[in-house]
Amino acid sequence: MGEENSVPDEIITEQKAAVSVKAEAVKSEKMARISAKHKEMTQSPLAPLILRMAGPAILANVVSTVYSLTDTFYVGHLGTAASGAVGIVMPIMLVFQALGLLFGQGSGNTVAVELGKKNVERAGRLVSVGFFTALGLSTIIGVLALALVSPLMRFFGATPTILPLAIEYAIPLLIVSPLYCTTFVMNPQLRFQGLAKYAMIAIVSGALLNMVLEPIFIFVFHMGLLGAGIATAIAQTTSWALQLWMNRHHGIVRIHLSNYKPDMPLIREMIGGGIPSLIRNGMLSIAVIAVNVAANPFGDAAIAAMAIDGRIMTFFNQVQIGLGQGFQPVCGFNYGAHFFQRVRKGYWFVVRCSLVWLALASILVSTFAEPAMGLFRNDPEVIRIGAQTLRFQCLTFTLSGFVVPSNMMQQTIGHTFISSLVGLGRQGVFLVPALLILPNFLGLTGVMISQPVADIVTFIMTVPLQAYVLRGLSDSSTIPMKRLHFWARRARAKK
Repeated sequence: MGEENSVPDEIITEQKAAVSVKAEAVKSEKMARISAKHKEMTQSPLAPLILRMAGPAILANVVSTVYSLTDTFYVGHLGTAASGAVGIVMPIMLVFQALGLLFGQGSGNTVAVELGKKNVERAGRLVSVGFFTALGLSTIIGVLALALVSPLMRFFGATPTILPLAIEYAIPLLIVSPLYCTTFVMNPQLRFQGLAKYAMIAIVSGALLNMVLEPIFIFVFHMGLLGAGIATAIAQTTSWALQLWMNRHHGIVRIHLSNYKPDMPLIREMIGGGIPSLIRNGMLSIAVIAVNVAANPFGDAAIAAMAIDGRIMTFFNQVQIGLGQGFQPVCGFNYGAHFFQRVRKGYWFVVRCSLVWLALASILVSTFAEPAMGLFRNDPEVIRIGAQTLRFQCLTFTLSGFVVPSNMMQQTIGHTFISSLVGLGRQGVFLVPALLILPNFLGLTGVMISQPVADIVTFIMTVPLQAYVLRGLSDSSTIPMKRLHFWARRARAKK
């Protein structure tokens, strides 16, 4: 009997040994991948490395914006009120985007730094906690927004003619809003691991699908603005599923429910790192609402012109955003590894590229302002208002070539307060007062020049703040303004 029992014991021992060997092999392979990525990010020549990281991000951003412009083109055929409705719905979707980026950028920044330190276990916890926390919060907000959709649209500036169309467009988007939100969690998490290519594939696939489905739902199925909303919801769901698959199969650190353990110090640190993104995108949402409300007294044509104008300028802004996104993982890895001179050199490379690009874009948009507006609406009043607004914005557009890379660097290396302050400036504390004050004296022209005024003041504020950050990076022996955020420092002090 004892002999019979010894055989299964031997088999079990062999199986355990095989499992152990396999686990060690998987672990060794993972560590080899991490070491290779660490070497690439901290030793490769900076300019080619940043451009290699930025290329997929730029492509994803540009394709997404082309989709946005295509959407504007298709919706424009449904009338001025429909174009205005899309602009009215935008703020609530920006709220979900801001929430996603709060946890996506907040966890992603720290993931890059932790991988720079080769602290893989903590990086793995960060991606899981960020994803599942955002999923829960966005579900609650989405349900509330659906229940209050009509008063929300009125609050965002909908006129009586725009209101029913805005509700029609918003409902499908709100249904999938938790997926839309967590897409913005997973995307930066992949980018900050140096896996921009995989993040790009998911975003581009969703945008291209939307460009195909939208005209079918609008014109073939004759579903109007509701069809546009349904097509967008399907595309967003597809992008989310691809993003999750990419994370699970290609991520250096991956999302696992088993890694989601409520840890308030970790969540607070993540929120600290993501607050600048929340502020930037939250302020963008507030800015869109403020522009809509300021333009409301001047009619549907003014609201539609501002919505189209915003999308045109966003298209050209996406290249410098992509450059900054390509720099962020390089910045995070090298900051974590204490290679501060590489951080400085990479930053100035991105600033130079951004300034050249935005100067060229400003000349192009100013020259072809009317034809650009005419692509989306054939209403002469919309074209007149939009073209004039575009030319005003082009006067100061180049300034963001310094402001945006500075803001992204500040956030990546943990200067939460400074990054939040700069993020508040352009779309918040300077733009909103300008929109409240200038139209009282200058009418619609006051609405048009509010953004350039905010750009100038934000640039003036950013210069000394970024100079302070860069001075802190001149000493390669210590970490400037410790990356740990206030809540994380306090929690660790208690221990």
